[in-house]
Parts: sequence; structure tokens; C-alpha cells
Amino acid sequence: MITINHNSLKLLAIFATVIDSGSFAAAARRLHSSRSRISEQVSQLESQLNVRLLQRSTRQLKLTQEGEKVLQHARQLNGILQHIEAQLTDPEPSGRVTLTMNHDIAHKFILPKLDKLSQRYPQISLDLIVDDDPLDLIEQQIDLAIRIGFVRDESLVARILHQERFALFASPALLEQYGMPNSLNELEAMPWLELKQTAEQGAQILYCNDEPVLLRPQRHHSCNSPYLLQQMVACGLGVATLLPSTVRQEVEQGKLIRIFEQLHSEPLVFSLVYPSRRQVPQRTRAVIDFLLSESLFTS
Repeated sequence: MITINHNSLKLLAIFATVIDSGSFAAAARRLHSSRSRISEQVSQLESQLNVRLLQRSTRQLKLTQEGEKVLQHARQLNGILQHIEAQLTDPEPSGRVTLTMNHDIAHKFILPKLDKLSQRYPQISLDLIVDDDPLDLIEQQIDLAIRIGFVRDESLVARILHQERFALFASPALLEQYGMPNSLNELEAMPWLELKQTAEQGAQILYCNDEPVLLRPQRHHSCNSPYLLQQMVACGLGVATLLPSTVRQEVEQGKLIRIFEQLHSEPLVFSLVYPSRRQVPQRTRAVIDFLLSESLFTS
């Protein structure tokens, strides 16, 4: 009984390449191997099938009757492999790419770029997963994520998109009610809004001239959504640390005012994250290159 394994499929494809190339040497050049290695692999196939496929001479190769029969099937295998390669190297990227990010980034930075992405890659469809908590890319089979903060998972690749610092903002209505704070005590006495991911048990650690400043607001609301937090600040519910890039439009429209400009957070990193550098599908690579080239947070 002949035993066929997965390696046999490779050997069959090599056998067909030898015949189509006309010699072991020509096949070796096509397969980026050596003549001796190709000859050895054909001999290995003959041993597995327990038949002689080729009559070898110094000048030519001649198929045996058994070799003729095997070649018919081996050429089908080669055709299948070539068809697969052609589909995977389609000149126009196509297919679905899953991208996750928080609500803030989705509304402010990704939404304005979707039309441009669709025009550049009309055959790519996005599955957008918007969640303010980081999702497990591997477990949930997600292709890409935009994350805020350093990525510590060594199984993930992180490409830096942007860096900036949190700053303090308030609405004109809040400042009209409480006045512009002129001291840290006055600042702490104002109502605050805090993002749960960045506040330390109600305290805020900011920096002034690289020196840490600990603020303990007397009263505060909190939430876990940066996007909702921005809306709450604009509604006059309190002071908050926000990323300037995410509220650029609100500042230009006069809905938000930056206060205590000497205070800011440590630098914060925005990263494009994906599970592996190896064998990244063409459609995913196209989206990666697009996002890296678009200067999402500075345009």
C-alpha cells in the first residue's frame, strides 16, 4: 500500500516542474534550489510510490509509462497552486478587513477618511468594531486595532501613528459660572470630569516643567468613554483632561477653552496594532499602509 502524505504533494509539484522545465538544472533554477536537491526529491517521490517515473541519461529525461500517468495528476496540482498564487497576489486588494478602535477615534479620525479609503481600494470592505475597552485581536479574529498607550503584548505588532499629551479644558459656560482658575486650589475646587482609564482613585497626575503635580478634585463625575467625556465637558459639566487633537474642532468653534496651559500629561502614544508581521494579507497590508500614510491625528 502506498503511503501519501502532505510532503508527497510538494514532491509531485516538483516532479511536474522538472518535466515542464526539461531538466533537473532548469527546474532547480525555477525553484531556487540545487540540481542535486531536485533530483533527490524526485527519487524520494519514486520511493514513496514504489515506481520509476523517469529514465535518466546525461542528455535527456524520458518518462516511464508510470511517470506519464503520475504527470497528468501532478500537472493538475501545479495548476491548482498557480491558481491559488494568482488569487492571493491579485493586483487589486480585495476582501474584508476588521478594524477596532474606541468611539473617540472612530468619530473624529476614521470616519472622515472612509470615503478616501473606499475610493483608493473599492474592493476592500471594512468591519468597524467600536469599543472603548481593548479587545483581544487574536481571540476575536480582528485584523487591526488603533490603541492609545504603549502596547505591552509581545505577540502584537505596534506601529506608532501619533504622540501627544493630555491638556486641561473647560467650557465657556463653566468658566463664566466659576471664573477662570488662577491657582491649583481654585482648579481643584471646580467640578471635574474624569476618564476612568487615566484617573487614579479620583486624583490626576499632571506635569509642569517636567515636575509632577498631584491634583485631588473635591468633586467629580467619571466615565469610561473619551467621546462621551468630551461631550460632557462641552455641556459645562466640569473640567477635564482631553487630548487636544480630539477637540480641535470644538476649540475652533469656541465650545471649549484650554486652561492652565502649563499643565499637561506625560506623552501618550497612538498605535496601529495587528497580530503578526508574517504573511499579512494583501487587503490588510493595504489598510495598514493607508492609515500610516494619512497623518490621521495631525490633518
